[in-house]
Amino acid sequence: QVQLVEHGGGLVQAGDSLRLSCVASGRTASMVNIGWFRQPPGKERQFVAAFLGYGELTSYADSVKGRFTISRDVAKNTVYLQMDSLTPEDTAVYYCAARSMVSMKTNPADYNYWGQGTAVTVSS
Repeated sequence: QVQLVEHGGGLVQAGDSLRLSCVASGRTASMVNIGWFRQPPGKERQFVAAFLGYGELTSYADSVKGRFTISRDVAKNTVYLQMDSLTPEDTAVYYCAARSMVSMKTNPADYNYWGQGTAVTVSS
């Protein structure tokens, strides 16, 4: 089992930056594909960014490409999402997720482990 806990959400203004972190515990060696998803108010959960170990591959949603960066610190069992140039459209609850399969997935249904989420609100 893997436990994920997100930190770093909050209220910011448009144009600001925010860094989310996802701390993992448990069988972290099984966390090969790690993703960030978000769920805006009244909408379905959507893919934001993902990281695939064993090659250090990354993938981003078009809406965040060039503004968000996913990274990880293996020693700290932590995955980060650096969010720059935030807009009100980035307002959502952000979730960290992980899976043990060695393939890059962007569909939330493919992920086995989820954190509880952290809320990000961007005011205009």
